[in-house]
Amino acid sequence: MADKLPAVKADKIFAVKGMNDILPVDSSRWEWFEQHVRELMNAYAYRNIRTPIVEHTQLFVKGTGETTDIVEKEMYSFEDRLNGEQLTLRPENTPGVVRAAIEHNLTYDGGKRLFYMGPMFRHERPQRGRYRQFYQLGAEALGFTGPELDVELILMVWQLFERLGLRDIRVELNSLGLPNERLAHKAALVAYFEQHVDALDADSQRRLRTNPLRILDTKNPAMQELVQGAPQLLSFLQDVSLAHFETVKALLSACGVAWRINPRLVRGLDYYSHTVFEFITDELGAQGTLCGGGRYDGLFEMLGAKPTAAVGWGMGIERVLELLQVQGVKVPVPAPDAYAVVPDAQALPTVMRALQTLRGCGVSVQMHAGVADGLGSMKSQFKRADASGARFALVFGADELAQDMVTVKALRDGSGAQTLRSLSDVTPWASTLQSRA
Repeated sequence: MADKLPAVKADKIFAVKGMNDILPVDSSRWEWFEQHVRELMNAYAYRNIRTPIVEHTQLFVKGTGETTDIVEKEMYSFEDRLNGEQLTLRPENTPGVVRAAIEHNLTYDGGKRLFYMGPMFRHERPQRGRYRQFYQLGAEALGFTGPELDVELILMVWQLFERLGLRDIRVELNSLGLPNERLAHKAALVAYFEQHVDALDADSQRRLRTNPLRILDTKNPAMQELVQGAPQLLSFLQDVSLAHFETVKALLSACGVAWRINPRLVRGLDYYSHTVFEFITDELGAQGTLCGGGRYDGLFEMLGAKPTAAVGWGMGIERVLELLQVQGVKVPVPAPDAYAVVPDAQALPTVMRALQTLRGCGVSVQMHAGVADGLGSMKSQFKRADASGARFALVFGADELAQDMVTVKALRDGSGAQTLRSLSDVTPWASTLQSRA
């Protein structure tokens, strides 16, 4: 007899750090969130758009900005070995939506209201609330110039958080004005920080020559007093920009949305103009920005198209779901309407036909499935029925099947009531099994 070869244990392969599995125990929260999103988007007449995960790198270099943190150090970029193209996993989706709008001439017949949900990718150190693969919800209104669209998009987020049951979230506003106003402000910023260059950290010294506005967004505690004394962009706004911003504030107040001005709110991307805003919580530490956005009227032109007004926002889904947990918001756990108890495998043909009919009537049914030693005892099957969360057990016993019937047993109301139902026509009683929202 030949010697047995020694067993070779294969090394386990794990997910990439910062790219997380969403398991069934958690995915119900995601589905509940997504259901609320779809209902809300329908209420505001926004339509879904789905763009590729991979785009040409130049799209983000031109659209997001060469000197932004995203482009400088956070993008997953690579060369396509097939044709040498420079490609990037999307770090955000606004440039992709605008690229699609330009490519397919979406705004030829008027403005478009769009939304998306999907994964984004940033190459950074994973930490709480910041992942290498993360999920964003976003909404974009393309081709609308009025400040009422800025307000509509803020109201949408406000209403979503209300629907989800979240609380203690504040809205912060600022205006970045028009390009000529930002240029004047930039010159004043550079002059100010050059007078205090020794107090700047290394990152801010670099930004002084590339993107001085980003210095205002520093998280360095040692620089906060210096930043507070910097010239404010609001002081450089002229009549058109001031009127736009005043309308935004007035409309938000008229709709009962509390807001506050944050003159240091700049957002990190090059394409913003006029209104910018963030929704912030103090319950998630440093990662407290749940949603941010604003108007980006110059992005179409930056990407080679004719000037087109646009405004939108992006929301970190993981952060919102974490806040739901922190605040103790109860999310419904999905459960089938009924659980089929099958004492004898020979009954399976009848059982499966009946369950298909019930499902066709809109009833959610989980059928007991056997394991290596068979279907198991009635006791073990009822334990599984109870663990499933189903409101009813359907018992397909020999006595019932002999009469072309099934026993319907209540599992949740404490009564344990049982009734016999006909299998020849399930339609009259199928609706009694369905969960009531």
